[in-house]
Amino acid sequence: MTSKAGTAKAGSAPNPRRLPGDLSHDALIDRIVRVDHAGEFGAQRIYEGQLAVLGRRPCAKTIRHMKEQEERHLAAFEGLIRSRRVRPTILHPLWNIAGFALGAGTALLGEKAAMACTIAVEEVIDDHYRRQTEALGDDEAALKETIEEFRAEEAEHRDIGKEHGGEEAVGYPMMRAAIRAGSRAAIWLSERF
Repeated sequence: MTSKAGTAKAGSAPNPRRLPGDLSHDALIDRIVRVDHAGEFGAQRIYEGQLAVLGRRPCAKTIRHMKEQEERHLAAFEGLIRSRRVRPTILHPLWNIAGFALGAGTALLGEKAAMACTIAVEEVIDDHYRRQTEALGDDEAALKETIEEFRAEEAEHRDIGKEHGGEEAVGYPMMRAAIRAGSRAAIWLSERF
């Protein structure tokens, strides 16, 4: 195991699979906790934006269900931020505004557009969480289990979006591509900053 500085602890051999430029174990965990905390916060804000517009429509119950799951995910990562002493992203204020704006903006285009947003975001998160669980070792079984549990719920959200006509939204292919690109950029930035 390595320290945050990337040097081997006394009595331990360096990881033979680790290449120059690879993250140390601690840096990898910091990055995972930081970005997942940011992502769950952003997801909660997306649903809050959608509810600000669609809160009186029949789909509001479904959106509230997804928001409640995101709130539980966020609470778990807030606990990990504290217990593992990980610095949150400095972009938190940006994700606060951007998440709400994305949710409200797509909801203003209609229920199907709001669901298209959910599909696009959750497709990216599903892949993101899958890559994280592949990167985690056996020494991080609890974190891996948490991420896998949340990944299943994010996949549920994607499927809900499809069931509620998200793929039928006007301009779906362009909207999906833009939201997916934005989500990937937000992940990259939040991992690093």
